[in-house]
Amino acid sequence: MPASAALDQVVTLFESMYGDAPTVIASAPGRVNLIGEHLDYNSGPVLPLAIERRVWVAVGAAHGFTMVSSATGGAPIRRAEGFIEGNWSDYVMGVVQELRKIGVGMAGAQLAVVSDIEQGAGLSSSAALTVASAAAFGQLAGQELSHDALTDIAFRAEHDYVGVRCGRMDQTIVAHAVEGTAMLLDTATGAITTSPFPHEVWILPTGITHALADGGYNARRRECEEALQRCRERWPGLQSLAALDLVMLAEAAALLPPTLFQRARHVVTEVDRTWRAERALENGDLEEVGRLLVASHESLKTDFESTVTEADFLVELAVGRGAFGARLTGAGWGGSVVMLAPARREGEIVKGACTAFAQRFGRMPAAWGTRASGGVRVDFAA
Repeated sequence: MPASAALDQVVTLFESMYGDAPTVIASAPGRVNLIGEHLDYNSGPVLPLAIERRVWVAVGAAHGFTMVSSATGGAPIRRAEGFIEGNWSDYVMGVVQELRKIGVGMAGAQLAVVSDIEQGAGLSSSAALTVASAAAFGQLAGQELSHDALTDIAFRAEHDYVGVRCGRMDQTIVAHAVEGTAMLLDTATGAITTSPFPHEVWILPTGITHALADGGYNARRRECEEALQRCRERWPGLQSLAALDLVMLAEAAALLPPTLFQRARHVVTEVDRTWRAERALENGDLEEVGRLLVASHESLKTDFESTVTEADFLVELAVGRGAFGARLTGAGWGGSVVMLAPARREGEIVKGACTAFAQRFGRMPAAWGTRASGGVRVDFAA
């Protein structure tokens, strides 16, 4: 939604709930990962960009913590510290805990959230919420936190407090994104480079939501850790699964059970695809980027086993109708497909793919396009 409309909406929600105006409003974008799936926690390269849809967080000082979200019908949540309640407010309380650890404390706060990022769609609404909350709380406490600090706070809130065993990709792109660019983040070194990305990408939701703190995501991370441990019996100095090269991978086939070898093969080949995609972007070769997206999806389907039938079908439909490429983006087991297509043909490709999808699954995906957006910002401070 337009920024002005979102600001009006979050102010209205805050005032209607608390009877006063907010002191600070901050916002942060969601993200789409072009390629480099499941590499951030394996110390590999990732290539995300921030999307135009955002989360807006309005806050004011109070005693104790109360929060409300437009996405949940406006029912307020009153929170005590130190407890997990199993809802979206856990992410905010994780931010509060991490802020206290670095000396940014507060007696409490009133908070209102408005978002146009669909939850469970693989677009990192949780990172947007935690980064925006950290920025708003910091400003409320009189401290303008650096983008690196916001990244760390948001990561620890999600990883340590909520229990999602994520890497740092989502929080990094949400905090550091530069409008009109994609970010190449080498998670092994923390090095960030940007590539111009003036192109439109399309998001095709599968309609299947996912929850990352349980289920397949954490299981895949454990499998990757076990594969790394076994590989270290052969290569004791191996720093990460992403540090395996293709020659070592061939040897690892004799060291690993079939399932763990599949997980390792996805990681190693996805590392190669991500570096190649970054070079292709620099050269303006969108057809090559598209081919790599399709190969990435196939690897997620066969080796990582993290796709769903709906995503497989959307990728096949999009590519069959002329897209450069498409793949499931985000952790998997639901979420959205990202599509890159020739300019001026996106509309017909999306319409055809979504119509065929609706005929099979009985629902029409609410597809939408986006360009690379900027990162976290403070939109208002009294």
